[in-house]
Amino acid sequence: MKIALIAPDGRMGQAIKAAAADTDIAIVDTGADVLIDFSAPDALRGSIDRALSENVPLLVGTTGLDEGHDQLLEEAARDIAVLKAPNTSLGVALLADLVTRAARILGEDSWDIEIVEAHHRRKADAPSGTALHLGLAAEKGRGEDAHDELGRCGTGLKREAGEIGYAAVRGGTVAGDHDVLFLGPDERLILSHRAESRAIFARGALTAARFLNGREPGLYSMADVIDAE
Repeated sequence: MKIALIAPDGRMGQAIKAAAADTDIAIVDTGADVLIDFSAPDALRGSIDRALSENVPLLVGTTGLDEGHDQLLEEAARDIAVLKAPNTSLGVALLADLVTRAARILGEDSWDIEIVEAHHRRKADAPSGTALHLGLAAEKGRGEDAHDELGRCGTGLKREAGEIGYAAVRGGTVAGDHDVLFLGPDERLILSHRAESRAIFARGALTAARFLNGREPGLYSMADVIDAE
């Protein structure tokens, strides 16, 4: 299989090239089977245009996307296979599945949900795309949208029923830590994931690229990737 990288010299681009070196996947500039974008939100339009013009699937691992970007991806998915993944770790994909199950079983009447994430000092967006993705997984389990509390500061901050709180920590070289806390009466359930290097995201991206290769048009996620494993 052949893949092309939108940002080959970026941190994730370098990690993917290193991971691909031990596989049968080739990194090419033209004639790719799958296009991979881990660049920046502003580059998404160009990546979509390229994928459409070359008629190849597109894997988007860029975080910090807004509703406008999501709409662009949904429109592109009518013609090509698109996989949006705020986190390409297979472990995080499994974590999201567990969060959905826990939220469904525990409910919201007596269980509160808080999500805490930590990343390196150079990360520009907060909360992380993965944290927000885990929040959506919890909402899916509860079967309803939740009010998001994106970092508390000040007074009069009594918790609202059913809300999901987020806290972001930045510093050092942390590749990515995520904790989903289910806080109930007299007990706590904490589901966690620790990324020790970007290699896990690179390996997951290659697995996702194999999943996308030859796939029918549509909008896919890492949940589809692990379901196919």
